[in-house]
Amino acid sequence: MTKLSVNINKIATIRNARGGTIPDVTKAAIDCQRFGAQGITIHPRPDERHIRYSDVFSIKPIITTEFNIEGYPSEGFLNLVLKVCPDQVTLVPDPPDAITSNAGWDVIKNMNFLKDTIAHFHEKKIRTSIFTDTNLETIAAAKETGADRIELYTEPYATQYSEDREKAIHPFILAAECAVKNGLELNAGHDLNLENLNYFFKNISGLLEVSIGHALISDALYFGLENAIQMYIRQLR
Repeated sequence: MTKLSVNINKIATIRNARGGTIPDVTKAAIDCQRFGAQGITIHPRPDERHIRYSDVFSIKPIITTEFNIEGYPSEGFLNLVLKVCPDQVTLVPDPPDAITSNAGWDVIKNMNFLKDTIAHFHEKKIRTSIFTDTNLETIAAAKETGADRIELYTEPYATQYSEDREKAIHPFILAAECAVKNGLELNAGHDLNLENLNYFFKNISGLLEVSIGHALISDALYFGLENAIQMYIRQLR
């Protein structure tokens, strides 16, 4: 079974555009869980332009589903995650001013940094995932960091899907096989949507979790949040 983790950053973006507490990010997390999501993902950034650090502490005690925190492992992020102790932390190489994640880690170059960071999370028994592209050397190196999982960066797949879906999926099939061969569990995310998700799911063996935010929250504007979540879950069956 592949789990759907809903990234609720976009809900926080709408709230912050106006100020105040509407829409309520904490209620959104509860509702996503109630509507069938098997995980809640957030990505707090240093400038708090969407999810705020205070949101992290508010969400943790009120959800019972998996809690995944994404982010670049700065000192502030490290301290936040170690205080909150989510089920999973996903490490991304984003600079502070990045609009969204746009690349995987250069794991070999950052090996010692990632090893040290992951060791801190493992002391708190937090499962750790590294955001990677489909480079097989990178994936093999991810195992050396001590990571439990990798999350495949799927924007290249989504971009090529409408032109040639077989060509688009091929490097991800090889990447998934490499991950399993090296004893790594597998997540995926970025630009997966109702059009391309099912094909990805059917072709990637060992896929444990997909993290979807922008597309799902956008679809919720048309279909409603409950319907949108159920539509995505059906793509994973």
